[in-house]
Amino acid sequence: MPVAIITGASRGLGRALAAELAGRGWDLVLDGRNADALRVAAEELERLAAKGPGPAGGVRAVPGDVTDPGHRTALVAAARELGDGTGVDLLVNNASALGAEPLVPLAELPVAGLRKALETNVTAPMALVQQALPGLRAAGGAVLNVSSDAAVEAYPTWGGYGASKAALDHLSAVLAEEEPELRVWWVDPGDLRTELYAAAVPDDADFADRPLPETVAPAFLRLLDERSPSGRYTAPALLETR
Repeated sequence: MPVAIITGASRGLGRALAAELAGRGWDLVLDGRNADALRVAAEELERLAAKGPGPAGGVRAVPGDVTDPGHRTALVAAARELGDGTGVDLLVNNASALGAEPLVPLAELPVAGLRKALETNVTAPMALVQQALPGLRAAGGAVLNVSSDAAVEAYPTWGGYGASKAALDHLSAVLAEEEPELRVWWVDPGDLRTELYAAAVPDDADFADRPLPETVAPAFLRLLDERSPSGRYTAPALLETR
């Protein structure tokens, strides 16, 4: 069975991506800070995997914070155990921090909030890639970093979060150059109807009309199915060209 590590998997896009992979029989290592929510998600995914057309993959819930080095070590160790030590086929860096909830202009952004966004959205993914790299190389695997349009567009109040995602984009591009045997994708999912987006913009009048994560998750799976080359993608464009 192929094995994937997915951070921020207890809800939202991470949960939706995990569901897509569970339905295909993947072994999953799930990360989330809320242990109860992660346990519930893992149980639901196990039931979903059992209904799949082939053998069900294993689901391992590892609660914790991706900014904690010990937690990252535990995620990679769990992936090795599920994959019989043969490698990591996919690492999904989805866990994110906004820096302020709701978002505020840069003049009001707490330095501690910016630091949290950078630690969660940039430093932790890079460190997790480093720890998973031997397994990714062995499997000829892929890294999927969840980006944002705020990484490439200047939106008021999105400066701290956007800066962290822009940094993640650049790290992804450099990783793709340095590790040509891997596939490295940094993907903008668009504005989704998630708790993270609601926390960022609680007064968004269009929130109810924004797509659910489940509707864009197939776009990410297309990258796997087609073994797409490393690069930056947007979920809407992937869905439009199917």
